[in-house]
Amino acid sequence: MAKINFGGVVENVVTRDEFPLAKARKVLKNEVVAVVGYGVQGPAQALNMRDNGINVIVGQRTGSPSYQKAIKDGWVPGKTLFSPEEAAKRGTVIQFLISDAGQMLTWPSLKQYLTKGKALYFSHGFGMVFNGQTGIKPPKNIDIILVAPKGSGRSVRINFLNGSGINASYAIQQDATGRAKERTLALGIALGAGYMFPTTFKNEVYSDLTGERGILMGALAGVMEAQYAELRKHGHSPSEAFNETVEELTQSLIRLVGENGMDWMYANCSTTAQRGALDWKPKFRKAVEPVFKALYKSVATGKETAITLKANSAPGYRKKLEKELKEIRDSEMWKAGAAVRSLRPENWKKS
Repeated sequence: MAKINFGGVVENVVTRDEFPLAKARKVLKNEVVAVVGYGVQGPAQALNMRDNGINVIVGQRTGSPSYQKAIKDGWVPGKTLFSPEEAAKRGTVIQFLISDAGQMLTWPSLKQYLTKGKALYFSHGFGMVFNGQTGIKPPKNIDIILVAPKGSGRSVRINFLNGSGINASYAIQQDATGRAKERTLALGIALGAGYMFPTTFKNEVYSDLTGERGILMGALAGVMEAQYAELRKHGHSPSEAFNETVEELTQSLIRLVGENGMDWMYANCSTTAQRGALDWKPKFRKAVEPVFKALYKSVATGKETAITLKANSAPGYRKKLEKELKEIRDSEMWKAGAAVRSLRPENWKKS
């Protein structure tokens, strides 16, 4: 492992230099990796591993859009594409990549195939950490492991194809074979992780649920909506409000942050922007600290889990979700966004 200094805190991380793909292939040469679920993370992880020479099969229900997508991606029914139960039966590593609510519903029919020496793999600690609610309680004679890419399935695939990979956390909940760690690291490298850092199932799910509800999605969308509405209220046009709220962030500033950090982004902006940002940053931090405190408590107590499982397993969930997403899509702000995106220079060439 490489010792890396993260702002004064030294962490042990795993890189491709220490655990190259050739080593991952050697560790996994006798494994059959069954990717159960072909929704968000499933396609990216399955395709990346297949491209890296790992023996991968997919488990997905017939008749679903995801099943058709799997066929389109080159998985062959009866050879590399099976029902979730058949894939779990054939696999030595079962990657349980169904949605959290879906895992709870699928577990009763899947658990019988978790026989001695197999590995049960997660990319999210939800089902295991909150197993009092999900009912996911694996046997003692298998490995229970986790690799959690720090990005959407789409990003996992695109970054892999670009050769950059994506960072991931890893954890070992149960080592029944004595090979759990090498299996975990090999799978992380095989799916294209940039570097891997250790965590626990509990820490992964607490940080992930907080991040998704917070800065990564919930907070970001909420703050954008608030600023856009305030600008429109004072007579700014949709184009101006959207560009100052979203477009400049996503097309310019966040890229500077990604390249060299927040201080570097500040240093490459106007002195007026620098001063205003430095003055207002603590005000925003103070305003949202109570919200993040309440959010983390809701995650840690299992309240968010109960809400998620109840909502996502309800009969009309998909219809309700589409209605909520349609409200966002049809809002003036995101209609303005669609118009602004169509006017980006890269789209001029297409017209």
